[in-house]
Amino acid sequence: MSTDTPVLQQHFIRQIVRDDLASGKHATVHTRFPPEPNGYLHLGHAKSICLNFGLAAEFAGTCNLRFDDTNPSKEDVEYVEAIQRDVTWLGFDWAELRHASDYFEVFYRSALKLIRLGLAYVDDLSADEVRDYRGTLTEPGRNSPYRDRAIEENLDLFQRMRAGEFADGSKTLRAKIDMTSGNINLRDPALYRIRKVHHQNTGDAWPIYPMYDFAHSLSDAVEGITHSLCTLEFEDHRPLYDWCVDHVDLANDPALWQPLVEAGLPTTPSKPRQIEFSRGNLNFTVMSKRKLITLVSENLVDGWDDPRLPTIAGVRRRGFTPAGIRLFWERIGVSKQNSTIDMGVLEGCIREDLDGTAARRLAVIDPLKLVITNLGEDHRETLTFPNHPKDERFGMREVPFSRELWIEKDDFAEVPPKGFHRLKPEGEVRLRGVGIVRCDELVKNDAGEVVELRCTLDLDTRSGMPGADRKVKGTIHWVSARDAVPATVRLYDRLFDVTDPDDDSDGKTYKDHLNPQSRRVVHGYVEPAAAGAAREDRVQFERLGYFVADMHDHTPEAPVFNRVVTLRDSWARQA
Repeated sequence: MSTDTPVLQQHFIRQIVRDDLASGKHATVHTRFPPEPNGYLHLGHAKSICLNFGLAAEFAGTCNLRFDDTNPSKEDVEYVEAIQRDVTWLGFDWAELRHASDYFEVFYRSALKLIRLGLAYVDDLSADEVRDYRGTLTEPGRNSPYRDRAIEENLDLFQRMRAGEFADGSKTLRAKIDMTSGNINLRDPALYRIRKVHHQNTGDAWPIYPMYDFAHSLSDAVEGITHSLCTLEFEDHRPLYDWCVDHVDLANDPALWQPLVEAGLPTTPSKPRQIEFSRGNLNFTVMSKRKLITLVSENLVDGWDDPRLPTIAGVRRRGFTPAGIRLFWERIGVSKQNSTIDMGVLEGCIREDLDGTAARRLAVIDPLKLVITNLGEDHRETLTFPNHPKDERFGMREVPFSRELWIEKDDFAEVPPKGFHRLKPEGEVRLRGVGIVRCDELVKNDAGEVVELRCTLDLDTRSGMPGADRKVKGTIHWVSARDAVPATVRLYDRLFDVTDPDDDSDGKTYKDHLNPQSRRVVHGYVEPAAAGAAREDRVQFERLGYFVADMHDHTPEAPVFNRVVTLRDSWARQA
């Protein structure tokens, strides 16, 4: 079944948008996805991407991709490029590509306006002093001794900050709101800080940079965003967001955004509404950007696209599909309630998508030799197999067959456990697409290990023969030893061995819970059609799971496959 168009869940944000359009409050929907370019995106970001771009598409609106690049010391062009790749790969396209840095002059003019209105002042308190004056959740803050500077003095000092006259950290521009507010975010928050750092877009033009809350709210307003969707931790920031939007009032002050008009950037300011929703948390992983950066920088994983990471780059290399990820977040829905979702639910969505879209192939990843003794040593033939048992549109393929085969080692047991229906001494099993074989003889090495099975094929059970319908309980897969291509297969599992790696109540950190079995590399064999897969092609290795041809290392001559997911949820049985 295709998962390109999942059934839409009727969540509260969708209803708000529908009501706003029906009432005429907005003629069209304009959303944005606003990542900070200080790391790679992860699956939690994918929830926001699907929500913002999905709503815009559903209601025939537009969605911008905007980089909130106001902290240049932690930002990198590599992250900018990766974010664009990820959004595109997930299946979305932005109406406009914007940067907060596009609006630096707008922010500066807006700050000057607030100073002239007596709503902002230059403060000389150090960071430690600001914290001391701010108060606590139960105690009000105290006014800075610099809070009552004259407007002209504030204008002079702020313009000199802009000119680069003062040292980093020596002064800040703060909003004049209420130091006794129960919401700490309203206790005269910083709007600008001095930071003489080179910026990827603006170079050394700006020695001062706006704070996130100031830049974010005004960026939404200047772009004409109607619904500003963000996660729940920003709920307490909403009064500050509205304060900035209302007091700067871009819509009624065109002089503030005249530089954008002159630069040819379409500009129709609005009053956006901030709406919060719960984050997308998954168990058995970490979603903190700081922790992900640590895992990468300390070489605890193999880079940002390590297939065990929850980064979009990582799950892409793992072989997860964009349609499966979109289905997952649509199925989970949007709410105000924080919760942690089981990784198995996501893997189930990926399986559901791959079941309908992945061609079937034969592969053996733990090989044991099987020789059919009643076929000639030079026996060769070509069998025809369907590429997909449920979808004739996938067509057919030719699979080589010969006297010597590879089968899975665990498809044979010298001393079979109860209920074992695969190959055993004197036992019979059906070779997929071939017929029934009987195990007559075992060949062992000096250590007593079985290294070869010598079997007889019941020729009367081959396709089209009178005994083709004879029943045996087990069917196993195989590849022709003469024709199969040696392949490297990476078997990936959960990166952590506990459901909540962030929980340090046991005295251990997330790094102590890294799963040593999260990646196992084996060497097996695949049929020629599998070896010929293009990079990022996903296939089902029959009876083994879904696999993807690695996007960097795979070649037809030296195939490399990553396991995407098993055929069934192996973790559910352990719970």
